[in-house]
Amino acid sequence: MVNNLPEALEVNGKSYKIIKLLGKGKGGYSYLADDGRNEYVLKQIHHEPCEYYQFGNKIQAEINDYRRLKDIGIAIPQMIDVDVDNERILKEYIEGDTIYDLVKSDRMKPEYIVQVREMCRLLYAADTNIDYFPTNFVVRDGKIYYIDFECNDYMEEWNFENWGIKYWSKTPEFLEYMESHR
Repeated sequence: MVNNLPEALEVNGKSYKIIKLLGKGKGGYSYLADDGRNEYVLKQIHHEPCEYYQFGNKIQAEINDYRRLKDIGIAIPQMIDVDVDNERILKEYIEGDTIYDLVKSDRMKPEYIVQVREMCRLLYAADTNIDYFPTNFVVRDGKIYYIDFECNDYMEEWNFENWGIKYWSKTPEFLEYMESHR
């Protein structure tokens, strides 16, 4: 599916033109999609093995995680539609640069760290971690959005201070990742 970009994908019988691949994560492929009026992110769940993460029912996990993050008050894209049978999610497209791109191009601003720490305050109070990797955050009009829905019960080793922050500046970990993903 990665090399052969689909022309279109359906979500509950409605067709969306696929414009480009936005990214591949542990659980799926995210595409920029268009219905002729608006752009969306269309996520197609995949079942490729992931050596460091175990999944149950991925589509139900996405739905549950979305609700959990909305209830906590995290800035995330709106989930517009879910096609359970085809394991596809249609969500709001938040246009902007990722934190990864901003770090890579030396355009990272201290206020983005302040904003993610505010997210952490809400998340930790709700016994929750998110995936703090910088490709999961987009900046639009100076505000950061967590564009993934993945969340888990809080574990100190995976919180922002112990894991995520290692990738929010040009640390050795960030540079190693960047070099290995050229």
